[in-house]
Amino acid sequence: MIETVRVSQKARDQLILLKRRTRIPNWNTLCRWAFCVSLAEPHPPTAHHIKTDSSVEMTWKVFGGAHAEHYWALLKQRCRRDGIATDNNTLAHYFKLHLHRGIGYLAGDRELLSVSQLLDRVGGDPGSFSAS
Repeated sequence: MIETVRVSQKARDQLILLKRRTRIPNWNTLCRWAFCVSLAEPHPPTAHHIKTDSSVEMTWKVFGGAHAEHYWALLKQRCRRDGIATDNNTLAHYFKLHLHRGIGYLAGDRELLSVSQLLDRVGGDPGSFSAS
């Protein structure tokens, strides 16, 4: 499994914006939402190098909480569906791609101003977070 979850400086700035908008105080909660939003997107994330150069980091256990194994299983299943290898290095990279795509989707939704709006968006059409 992934030991430490780290994000880029850009993602950190986007998470700060999301914390301010939604009043969700914890990085791990926002990151979980972002990861799930990305998984709901039908197309795989674009493969590219992400420099995880910010001060935001957490253990995998903190990221996933009581459901850490479920998030891991979701990641593996998504990799299989997308025809991607499921070795630990590939899974870690693919997780990072999903996490950052999801953070970008959430931060890019200028109408997302509360937890209730986040729930409405996620409960509705996951495609509504697609990058524009």
